[in-house]
Amino acid sequence: MTIQILHNPRCSTSRNVLAMIREAGLEPEIIEYLKHPPTREELVSILMAMDASPRDILRTKEPLTKELGLLDPARSDRELVDAMLENPILIERPIVITRKGARLCRPAERLSEVL
Repeated sequence: MTIQILHNPRCSTSRNVLAMIREAGLEPEIIEYLKHPPTREELVSILMAMDASPRDILRTKEPLTKELGLLDPARSDRELVDAMLENPILIERPIVITRKGARLCRPAERLSEVL
């Protein structure tokens, strides 16, 4: 099974999900999205696989989110995606992508939905 994880090694939930994947006997492609952010096409594709909107993966507790006014419900999906592409720290993690779909694995137990 091909499996990818948008990962931040500094995040305990992201580290836990990576460990759970490995405990399942799989070795994922690890994408450190802060170093290698997704392209617009990749991010939109992930959102489509999740059946989610950009707001669903926005890190609401990240100070930059408030600073940029991204919590305003009037902000469009395009504006949120633009902000995430410019500032990948705004993307919630970890996101796991498999042939079964993509999930924001927060809480980590959501991993089972795509394994």
